[in-house]
Amino acid sequence: MAGKIGNIVFDCAHPRELSHFWADVLGYPRAEWPPELRELVLTSDLTDADLETRSIAGDPEGLLPRLFFQRVPEGKTVKNRVHLDISATPGRAPSRDEIDAERDRIVALGASVVRMVDEKWGPFPEFHYIMADPEGNEFCIQ
Repeated sequence: MAGKIGNIVFDCAHPRELSHFWADVLGYPRAEWPPELRELVLTSDLTDADLETRSIAGDPEGLLPRLFFQRVPEGKTVKNRVHLDISATPGRAPSRDEIDAERDRIVALGASVVRMVDEKWGPFPEFHYIMADPEGNEFCIQ
C-alpha cells in the first residue's frame, strides 16, 4: 500500500456482511478466505467462528487504505468521531443529479439516508448526504 494508513478499522457486529457492503460501495471485490489459507488457519487451532470475527474490503490495486472489520460485543451508541466521505464522481466535482444517483445506488446496497445537507459556506456551496451503513456507521456522499 502506498502511504502510511494501513487499515481503517470498523468495530461491528457482522464483519463479513459489513465488509461486503463496503466492497460493493467502493467497487472492490468481496473478500473471502481463499480455500488454502482457510485450511491453514483452521489447522492452527482457530475455528470457523474465529474466522467470522474479522473481514476486509481492500483496493485490488493495493493503493488505497484497506477497510478492516472486527466483531465487538457492544453495539454503536453515539455518532462516529471519524467518517468516510464517498465521492460520487472521483476526480471531478459531481452534479446534484450524480450525487443523487450515487445515493440511490448505495441505498439499494443497504445504506440509509440520515439527512441531506444543502448549505452555503461563504462562496462555497455545500451539498451532500449524510448516510448510515447497515450497522449505523455514518458516512457522506459528496
